[in-house]
Formats: sequence, structure tokens, C-alpha cells
Amino acid sequence: MNSLLKQISEKAIALGDFEFTQEQTENKWLGTKPASEAEIKLTEKRLGIEFPTDFRQFLSITNGFSAPNDIEPTLESINKIDFLKNIDSYIIEAYSVDGIENIGKQLEQSIIVGGINQEQQFLLIPPNSTNEKWKYWKFANWHPGEEEHKNLESYFKEVLNFMKEQIESE
Repeated sequence: MNSLLKQISEKAIALGDFEFTQEQTENKWLGTKPASEAEIKLTEKRLGIEFPTDFRQFLSITNGFSAPNDIEPTLESINKIDFLKNIDSYIIEAYSVDGIENIGKQLEQSIIVGGINQEQQFLLIPPNSTNEKWKYWKFANWHPGEEEHKNLESYFKEVLNFMKEQIESE
């Protein structure tokens, strides 16, 4: 995952779609210092969950990651991560209507790990039972519905591939 994040950082800086800090540009790195194991455990205790292994790995690499472009969310530092219902309950209400109430139920359980106060969010949805797996959603009102990813690595691979396509088309 570290390699993917480094490649995303390098491509984002090369594309120059966003203004990055001087430090990010010089280091070619959109991340921050890693979260400590104690910080991760404290957040898990606060939320009453245990993060999936790949998200814990992400946090041990970087405690937050700047948006590489205008269609991806910033992944938040651990102290900002919370249940979506505590951050923006209006989104849940908007998707809790007849016909799409299943999305509202998923949003009600979701943890927002990226995109607080942005046009798109990245959500982790804990499993309801031992047979289920964590869900990884990129969610935006301007995009019709949720965009589900198999895991965090598959999301980052998709971001990297999109950025490679952008570079090739320039």
C-alpha cells in the first residue's frame, strides 16, 4: 500500500491539478506522519469498532492523505474520523426515503474516513454479522449512488489508474 500511495502522490504532483504545499511538492508525498498504535486503538475504542486490517495499515503509513485531484476525497487524520451520523446526518436523511432506504441504512452505520465537508466522502461500513465483510464506499451526491470497492487497495489502484490515464491523455 505504501508504494501505491507514493505513486499516487507523485502522479498528483506531476499533474498539478491541485495546489499542494511546498513540503508535499518537495517530498512528493501527500501523506502525513503515521498514526501510532495507541492513537488507532483509542479511536477504535471511541467508535466501538475494530478497523479492518488494511485501514489500520493505511493509518500506520500515514495519518491522513490529501486529495490527489478534485474527484477524490481527502482521507482524514484519525482524530477527525467519526460516524457519518455525527458529522452530517442530513445525508442520511436524504437517502432514507422510499426506494433507496437501503442506502440510508448503510449510511446510518457508516464511518466517514475521508471527505469531511467535501463534495465526496470515503466511508467504511462495518459488517452487521460475522459472515459479512467491511464495505468501502466512495460516496458523492453528484455521482449516482455509492461506488463500492473491494478493499482499500483496490480503491487506491483505481485512483492511480485514473491518474495514469490523465497523464497519458495530456
